Amino acid sequence: MFLRLTHLTRYDYSAPVSFAPHALYLRPRESPRQRLHEFSLTICPAARRIATNDPLDNALDWAYFAPDTTAARLEFRSELMVETLDENPFDFFLRPAAIAFPFAYEEADRLALAPCLALRAETSPADLRAWLAANLPAPPGDTVQMLTALNRAVRQALRYTRREEAGIQPVADTLARGSGSCRDYAVFLIELCRHLGLAARFVSGYLHEPPDPMIANPLPPTTHAWVEVYLPGGGWRGLDPTRGIFCNDAYVPVAHAAVAESVSPVQGGFFGQRGVTSRLTIQLTVERL
Repeated sequence: MFLRLTHLTRYDYSAPVSFAPHALYLRPRESPRQRLHEFSLTICPAARRIATNDPLDNALDWAYFAPDTTAARLEFRSELMVETLDENPFDFFLRPAAIAFPFAYEEADRLALAPCLALRAETSPADLRAWLAANLPAPPGDTVQMLTALNRAVRQALRYTRREEAGIQPVADTLARGSGSCRDYAVFLIELCRHLGLAARFVSGYLHEPPDPMIANPLPPTTHAWVEVYLPGGGWRGLDPTRGIFCNDAYVPVAHAAVAESVSPVQGGFFGQRGVTSRLTIQLTVERL
């Protein structure tokens, strides 16, 4: 499908400040399953924009501000039109050795996937084992069916909460609260997959989700996060634990990483007098053409 998006990130400060360089993950990635037809980025106050790629080949824009630039507001506005082609998320074949679960990656793949196989330092394998025993005691022996069951189990076990504060909840907190935002769901599923020997990475991006006519005051669109698991023969396949589904053409991936925090859409700092406060506003529209 063709989607048009406008994404505004605005910071308002209680007094004029100056700005450190900002890293921007706002340009959707291009792949055989996604084509980017239009993209523009407006920065206010004006900054020099340098388009680069990060170590994982994500599109990364740097915004450099002149030393004498000061302002009480900072805005990043991206506008784009993208064509998503992954209408059938199950349109792939697995290599014979990966059809049944568990399976082992070939050595060359394992070396390349190593960062996506390592648990976060604060994650307890014992917590993951206990959760799997309680929520998926008899996993299917088919790899795709197992991932489907695991994804749904995460969705059913947690309660979605839109968190405005930055950062990722540790898995122990997600389990204790029984809730989290989409990024917390994603990191929890990633840790479960890695514990089971499956390479998994974090994806940030957008989701086209028409408002439910039965809901009087639907929440406005916001950025989204999900998971990609590497399947031999199938490549990186998206799973959204917030909805319990494999990702289709409603999803617009922007950036991926082994470490979730590294691909936040806007990253940077400011310099100001002691006590200066900031307020973040995000406005997003996602329209199907």
